[in-house]
Amino acid sequence: MSTDSFTDSSSQPQKRPTVLLCIGMAGSGKTTFMQRLNAHLHSVKKPPYVLNLDPAVTQLPFTANIDIRDTVNYKEVMKQYNLGPNGGILTSLNLFTTKFDQVLEFISKRAPTLEHIIVDTPGQIEIFTWSASGAIITDAMAATYPCVVAYVIDTPRTTSPATFMSNMLYACSILYKTKLPFILVFNKTDVVSHEFAVRWMTDFETFQQALQKDSSYMSSLMNSMCLVVGVSAITGAGMDEFFKAVDEAVKEYETALNKAERQEDKKQAQLTRLMKDMDVSDSSSRAGNINNVYPSTI
Repeated sequence: MSTDSFTDSSSQPQKRPTVLLCIGMAGSGKTTFMQRLNAHLHSVKKPPYVLNLDPAVTQLPFTANIDIRDTVNYKEVMKQYNLGPNGGILTSLNLFTTKFDQVLEFISKRAPTLEHIIVDTPGQIEIFTWSASGAIITDAMAATYPCVVAYVIDTPRTTSPATFMSNMLYACSILYKTKLPFILVFNKTDVVSHEFAVRWMTDFETFQQALQKDSSYMSSLMNSMCLVVGVSAITGAGMDEFFKAVDEAVKEYETALNKAERQEDKKQAQLTRLMKDMDVSDSSSRAGNINNVYPSTI
């Protein structure tokens, strides 16, 4: 753990820097986003305090003030505890958490001179968001400083309605798990603009149209998830609307089932033709082999 020089803040008024917890799926560009945050804050003469909590990262494109790799050797943890990659990351994070009070002390010494603390988390998102150690780190930071979650999304991979819905559901789960202010960061807009996502989030009809254009089975599931009714179990209000939604869901189910059956029949027909072709080829090959072993004397 690096312990760079700290300024004496005893004579300075106490300030509360903002903590940015950067969370994102592997491949979302989270670490590159961290690099951009760091570079931007340096460019405006407001250098941040940087924490790296990913023990498995091989090379960081930025300098971390506190780096988990200085305290815990990820590969040695895997060997010592006979763990796989994910288990190694989780155990490394658990070990580091036992020392997190020291991290908070280092940050507190620098806090009066800081405006931002940016935190890079493991690419295996569930290891941080759903582990006890991740919760301890998040709660400890949020108990002392204003804390914001930046959820980084791979925009090009989210253009499918089904993938978009999956990302939104995961974002909601993290939001309710952390109970912190939440920012959706649609990354890689240089490749694909995020305007489609904004339209889908603000215009339900537009998202429905996108779902209808998607002919996959997943789109049928998404349509079913988008059926919304309001009911009162006490007064019975909304029951008619509920059963109308049930009828619509049954229609979607039958449509999806019929489509799946047609696709299965098509696959079986193709498989049958393939087996016949292979049988003919094998018969010809066997005949050739027999002629080679027992050449004709005629």
